[in-house]
Amino acid sequence: MSHEIHAEIVANVMSVMVAEGQPVAEGDTVVILESMKMEIPVLAEYGGTLTKIAVKEGDVVQEHDLIAVVE
Repeated sequence: MSHEIHAEIVANVMSVMVAEGQPVAEGDTVVILESMKMEIPVLAEYGGTLTKIAVKEGDVVQEHDLIAVVE
C-alpha cells in the first residue's frame, strides 16, 4: 500500500534528505522546507521504501502538493 506525503504549507524546498528507492522509517525526515525563515522538516508517517520524490531543492510547493510516495 502506498502513502503520499503532501506539503502542509506554501514553502521553498530547502533540502531533499532521501533518494528514490531508499528505505525510510516512520519519523524519518524526507525533505526540509523553508517558510518565513523557518526550517520545517517533513517526516515520513509510515515506514517503507521511498518510491517517488516529486520535488527537488529550490522548488516552491503549495499547500497539499505531493512531496513523496512511500510504499
